[in-house]
Amino acid sequence: MKKIKINGGKELKGTIKISGAKNSAVALVPASLLSDGIATIDNIPNISDIGALNEILEFLGAKVTRENDKMIIDQSNLQNKEIPESKAKKLRASYYFMSALLGKYKHVEMYFPGGCSIGARPIDQTLKGFRALGAEVIEEGNKFIINAKELIGNEVSLDMPSVGATINTILVAVKAKGTTTILNAAKEPEIVNVATFLNNMGAKISGAGTSEITIKGVSKLGDGFAEVIPDRIEAGTYVIAGALVGNKLKIENIIPDHIESLTSKLKEMNVPIEIYDDYLIVSKVDKMKKVTIKTLGYPGFPTDLQQPMTTLLIGCSGTSTLEETIYENRFQNVPFLNEMGADIIIDKRKIYINGPKELIGKEVIATDLRAGACLVLAGLKASGTTIIKDVEHILRGYENIIGKLTNVGADIVLVDE
Repeated sequence: MKKIKINGGKELKGTIKISGAKNSAVALVPASLLSDGIATIDNIPNISDIGALNEILEFLGAKVTRENDKMIIDQSNLQNKEIPESKAKKLRASYYFMSALLGKYKHVEMYFPGGCSIGARPIDQTLKGFRALGAEVIEEGNKFIINAKELIGNEVSLDMPSVGATINTILVAVKAKGTTTILNAAKEPEIVNVATFLNNMGAKISGAGTSEITIKGVSKLGDGFAEVIPDRIEAGTYVIAGALVGNKLKIENIIPDHIESLTSKLKEMNVPIEIYDDYLIVSKVDKMKKVTIKTLGYPGFPTDLQQPMTTLLIGCSGTSTLEETIYENRFQNVPFLNEMGADIIIDKRKIYINGPKELIGKEVIATDLRAGACLVLAGLKASGTTIIKDVEHILRGYENIIGKLTNVGADIVLVDE
């Protein structure tokens, strides 16, 4: 069992380079199956979620070639086979294969996707999109059998701006007959990345990044190329690390607009931060002001940074409030922070963080990906030694997190016991 061991209180100084976005790459890889040729994806992060997607690609008969951070996917021998539950449950993003295969073959058999246990995370909005375009969805326990005599463009009005449902509806609609309009679409940059990739193959998608997306169906898609955008959640995590224990820590290869909801809050808290075209510099500060944060879809404050941000709020003077509106089970990190010395009260979808408090290293558990990132940050700040268990969650989403933090002065190691 792998664990992360951190001796806290070390100053972080130097440069951290941000990798390709996990949430973008895990959609781009399945989207490549819609190509009728060869798809090339550059700036792929080296994380375990990509390895799990590779397994599914190879199971389906795709030829995958890796060249450093580039992935070349040849679909010429692709087979539309039932994806086993053992492979589907490894990650949430496996359901993008469901929509890509349905869009390409009008038939798919697959099991319910996996991922972190941070709430119900239903796929009802994705299934709503499938049905709107003419598919019949049969549920047999944990298995879905989805068929369509033909896929016909339609208006799909999402009940909430779900990133997954937006991308899945795009993937199904690309080769459907006629025009599909997605209303109340999510606006995240990762959706723009996927739409640009598909348009590069010959798709006709407009409006990505807005609440209304239009897809005019095409019969064939050619070769495609995509470059994964920088990971705004990884960037935000390391920016928070800099605000905790940084001394002019440089975070490079970022798109500042993508993390503006975070940097604006840091400025409000009195954190010294300098923002440039594709990098920023951040340092710790002795006194931080309390703030109120509410998670929202992009461009609001991201739910994926809510847990890492909680660690920083422990050091604010007064009571900060953080409201989680996306997932109902995303405070699993809080009991461990309280064990380390925090004073956090959970009230349904809100937490109240009373500070400032000093953190002391303890043995804790990463219950999910972003809770794990939160505890890494807590370990960097705490006095003494922090041991984090179940770190596979963290390795799913952060490329070379140990190396990146070690290079800027952290005392952090991955141990296998």
